[in-house]
Amino acid sequence: MKDTLMRYATPFITGLFLVSLVSGIALFFHIGPSAFHGMHEWLSMVLILPFVLHVWRNWRAMLNYTRGKPLAIALVASLAASAVFFLPMGGAGGGRPPHFALAQMMMEGSAADVAPVLGTTPEALTAALADAGFAVTDADAKLSEMATASGKSVMDLAGLLVAQGQAAAR
Repeated sequence: MKDTLMRYATPFITGLFLVSLVSGIALFFHIGPSAFHGMHEWLSMVLILPFVLHVWRNWRAMLNYTRGKPLAIALVASLAASAVFFLPMGGAGGGRPPHFALAQMMMEGSAADVAPVLGTTPEALTAALADAGFAVTDADAKLSEMATASGKSVMDLAGLLVAQGQAAAR
């Protein structure tokens, strides 16, 4: 069994890396089906097992890398490259992707502000919010405050908003 696992570690790393490469490029350029997102995340998680097996199988060779500068340089460069993504990029969104910042701005809006974007009226939106158990004081209250006052998350509220927008589009 161990020999079989070791024999397939590198081929699986190659196959899963190619899947990650293609899906990552598609995600970067915003092309292809939406399935690329889940595929990229989940199969990158699966890639961990063959990676660990590959390192285990090649442990002596890996130890040789610790004696020279190439591994240290590669690790420091990789850490520095990833750290850049944690730096604020300016604006209200900081270093987050713009769609997260947009979603937060929507939650800071009121039902009266957001209803037209969803293709509905403030009255219909506040009624849907109340029916779903959100504490609605008036159409001008912030959506995030409605969620908090109701003991619900903004994700619960976002799900309802998406459903309302989809229903209005029909």
